[in-house]
Amino acid sequence: MRTLNRLKWLQAFEATARHGSFTGAANELGVTPAAVGQLVRALEEWVGHPLLTRTRSGSERLTLLSDVHDALDDISLGLDKLESGLTKLRGRSARSVVVVTASQVLVMNWLMPRLNRFSERHQNIDIRLDVADRLTDLAHGEADIGIRCGPGNWSGLHATWLMDEEVVMVCSPSLLPADKNISHNWLYEQKLIHDDTPHPGANFPLWESVLKKCGLDGVRQSHQHINSTAAVIQAVLSGQGITLVRKALVQQDLDIHRLVQLFPQMTLPITWSYYLVRSAKSLQRPEVKAFHDWMVEEIQ
Repeated sequence: MRTLNRLKWLQAFEATARHGSFTGAANELGVTPAAVGQLVRALEEWVGHPLLTRTRSGSERLTLLSDVHDALDDISLGLDKLESGLTKLRGRSARSVVVVTASQVLVMNWLMPRLNRFSERHQNIDIRLDVADRLTDLAHGEADIGIRCGPGNWSGLHATWLMDEEVVMVCSPSLLPADKNISHNWLYEQKLIHDDTPHPGANFPLWESVLKKCGLDGVRQSHQHINSTAAVIQAVLSGQGITLVRKALVQQDLDIHRLVQLFPQMTLPITWSYYLVRSAKSLQRPEVKAFHDWMVEEIQ
C-alpha cells in the first residue's frame, strides 16, 4: 500500500534540500517557513534520524547529511514522475514553464529579440524570465537555466559554451561629425563613459590602453563613471559620450544603427564567454532540454 499521505513531507523535504532553507522552500510551495519546517521534522521523526544539518557559508544554509543524497535522488525523480503523469492527464494542450535567468541588459538587448522564435517552435512551453543582475542560485532551484557571461567555472553548475565575447567602442550617430571623419581632435573632445561594473578576470580593456591604440597618449578628457552596464548603454544612446562595452549587448543597436562602432578594425577580445548554466538534473525535464538545445542551435 502506497503511503501517499506522506507526499507533503517528501515535497517539503525535497524543496528544502534544493533551496537550502525553509524560506526558499516556503516561497516555492506557497506556505510559511514554519509549515515547511513542521513537515520536514515529521519526516525526520518517521525515518528516525535527522536529514538536514545547519551550516554557515556566508549565510546559514540547510544541507543534506552525507547518507541522504541517494534517497533524495529517488525522491526527486519520483516527484518529477508524478508531475509528468499529471501533465499527461491534462493532455497535449498542457503548457510547461521554464524559468530562465539572465542579467537585465542581456535580456533587454540580446535574449528578448530571440524568444519569439522559440515560442513559435515550442508552443506548449512558456518562458518565465527571472531578470536579475545578482547570480541566481541555479543549484538550489531558483531558476531552471541561466545565461551568464564569465569564465565558465561556476561551482556546482554545468555550463555549455555559447560564444566568445569582445569589447567595442560605440557612440550615438548624433555625436559623429558631419563628414563622418573620426579624427584625433574629434575623439579628444568626447566624454569617455566608464562601465564600472566588475569584470573579474575578464581582462576588460581600460580607456588608457585603448586610447593609446588610437594614437592618443597622455591627453586629458572628460570622464563619467557608471556602475551599471544598462545605464552606460542608455547614456551612450542619448548622446552623452562614447563607451567601451561588450559587443553582444549592443549588437541589436548596431544592426539598426542606433549606435555606431568606432574603429571597427580594432579588436578588443576579453577572456569571458557566454554560457548556458544549469544544475546537474535540470536537463532531465524535457522542456528545459528543449530550451537548452534551441539556444545552442540559435547561436550556431
